[in-house]
Amino acid sequence: MNARERLREARRVVVKVGTSTLTHDTGKLDLRRIDHLVRELSDLRNQGKEMVLVSSGAIAAGLGRLGLDKKPQSIPKKQAIAAIGQGVLMHIYEKFFAEYGQIMGQVLLTKENSVRHNQYIHSRNSLLAQLSMGAIPVINENDAVSVDEIKIGDNDNLSAMVATLVDADALIILSDIEGMYTANPAQHPEAKLIPEIHEITPDIQNLAGGAGSALGTGGMMTKIQAAQVAMSAGVTMVIASGGREDVIRSVLAGEAVGTVFPARESHLKVRKSWLAFGKRLAGEIIVDDGCAAAMRSNGSSLLAAGVVDCDGAFHRGNTVRVLTEGQQEIARGIVNYDAETLHKLLGHKSGEFSHLVSGEVPEEVIHRDNMVLMV
Repeated sequence: MNARERLREARRVVVKVGTSTLTHDTGKLDLRRIDHLVRELSDLRNQGKEMVLVSSGAIAAGLGRLGLDKKPQSIPKKQAIAAIGQGVLMHIYEKFFAEYGQIMGQVLLTKENSVRHNQYIHSRNSLLAQLSMGAIPVINENDAVSVDEIKIGDNDNLSAMVATLVDADALIILSDIEGMYTANPAQHPEAKLIPEIHEITPDIQNLAGGAGSALGTGGMMTKIQAAQVAMSAGVTMVIASGGREDVIRSVLAGEAVGTVFPARESHLKVRKSWLAFGKRLAGEIIVDDGCAAAMRSNGSSLLAAGVVDCDGAFHRGNTVRVLTEGQQEIARGIVNYDAETLHKLLGHKSGEFSHLVSGEVPEEVIHRDNMVLMV
C-alpha cells in the first residue's frame, strides 16, 4: 500500500492550519475560510474519523481586535495580544462547530508539556479521552505564558508533536503554498511541485526557505522538521494549500494533492516517542559512514569508535541528535557522556577508555534502548 492509499485508510487525523490560511491580506480573520474548514472537519467527523485541529491565528485575532497592524517587539505585549486573540479565535471556532453539531475542546500546550515525561503522558491521555468522547480538540501553543525557554516556537512542529501524542494515522499541514517545490516558486516560476518525499536528506533541507508571512512564524523549514518527526513516528504527512476547495477531503481520498511524506512502517512506543520528540535536544554527535550503516541496518548502540565529532554543551542524560558526516540526521538518543568526556573518547575503543579519562564510563555513547532511528 503506497502513501496515498494509506491516507484513504486514515481514521485519526491531525490537521494544522496556519495564520496565512485563516486571515485576509489585511490581517483580519477570514471567517468564510474558517467556516469552510470547520464544516469540512465536522463532516469528516460525521463519517467516523477522529479529527484534531492545530490552529494558528491567536495573535492575528488579537491584533485585529485591538486594531493593530503588526506584532509588537516586547514579549509581554505579544503575550497579552495572544491572550486576547485566543479568546476571540476560540469563540469563533466554538460558534461554527456548534452550528455543525460538533463538540470542541480547547487545549493549550507548551514545550514543558512534552519535556517532562509525566506531563507528556497526561497530555496524551487528555487528548485521547476527548477523542473517545467524540470531541474535536482544537490546539494551540500557550503563547500567553510562553517564553523562549518553553516555547515550541511554531505550530508545524507542534502539530507533529500532537500527531505523535495521539498516534495519528495522518497529519495534514495546510499552508499558503501547494507543497514542497524544487525551488521557491515565488522567485522561480519554473519550479515544480514535488509530489512525494521519502526521506529528509540534507538536499531536501536545503530546498526549504525561511519564514513565511509577516503574521506567521513558520516556513518550509519548520514543515520539513515536522515531516521528519511525523514520518519517524509512523504518521503519513501531507503539505497542501489551505486555499484549495475541499483540500482535506481530497487528501484523505488519496488524490494527488500537495506533497506527501510517507510514514515509516512501525509506530514507536510511547516512551520512544517522548524520547525522540518530547525532550529538548542539547547537542549533536557526528558519526562515520561505517557507524551510520551499522545503526541503520540493525539499530546498534553508538560506540565512541564511530564518533568523529560532537557539538553542544550537553551533559550525561541529555538528548542529542546523531548525524552523518553529510549532516543527515539518522538517530536521537540519551547520551551517556558529557561533551567534554566524549571529546576525549572520539574514535577510541572502549578498551582504551581507562587511559583517556578517570573513573568508569559506560561502553556505549548511546545505548540502543535509549535511541530512536530517524531513517
